Amino acid sequence: MDVTTAAALKPVVSVKTRSAIVNGVEITREAIGQEVQNHPAGKPGEAWAAAARALAIRELLLQEALRLGLQPAPLTDDEGRHETDDEALVRAVIEREVVTPEPDEVACRRYYEQNLRRFRSADLFEVSHILIAADPRDEAARGEARQQSQALIEIIANAPDKFEAMAKLHSACPSREVGGNLGQIGPGQTVPEFERALTAVPIGDANCAVIESRYGCHVVRVNRHEVGRQLPFEIVAARIAEYLAEHVRRSAIRQYICVLAGRSAISGVDLAASASALVQ
Repeated sequence: MDVTTAAALKPVVSVKTRSAIVNGVEITREAIGQEVQNHPAGKPGEAWAAAARALAIRELLLQEALRLGLQPAPLTDDEGRHETDDEALVRAVIEREVVTPEPDEVACRRYYEQNLRRFRSADLFEVSHILIAADPRDEAARGEARQQSQALIEIIANAPDKFEAMAKLHSACPSREVGGNLGQIGPGQTVPEFERALTAVPIGDANCAVIESRYGCHVVRVNRHEVGRQLPFEIVAARIAEYLAEHVRRSAIRQYICVLAGRSAISGVDLAASASALVQ
């Protein structure tokens, strides 16, 4: 089934043990139980509801394909995977009935101007650190780690050339073998709390600062900070157009499914059809 279609409606809580019926066609509890594995969720009831909803949407679209007289024409992707006949019919219904306009340059530029921060290259930092490990649940250990970190900062402030030796002697990180050098790091390469604090650390051999993370206290030296640059519209225009087109497509699919559900007899699963604001 088309993943976009399966995700088209918001989650609704359903009774786990119920089957569903779409225009007289039963979706059995056994079928829903098999589908549950494709819908991981925090609670079993949520997974069951998502599975029942996905199967109800598929049945709704298959019935519409039959009404329209469509024939399956399965496709094969670049990895050699084949659509089933049902998957091909679901896709055919969506392609025929849900037609959305492509975003023009004006819309893309408007989105770009309203979201400039999204279109910047990432900041890069060249960083060295000394990790004084301490469990965040052990306040006594954290206090000791803070004191040791401050003592190291005072030593390094007076003798910056001792940073590597202090890292090798005191750091709990494997980087101690290379003087605490973490190399060049960017977004997602360290834990968020460490990453967020890097921008506040002054650059330079003697300008160390303490950053606390889930691992303990880090005596951090930023050797270089390369500030990200604003990407020109021309570089990101295709990406923006693709994003806007997909956003419009998903919204149109939700509305189309709501219209189908609104004129159907459905029980055992709530597709929120007639009350959905998407129909308006």
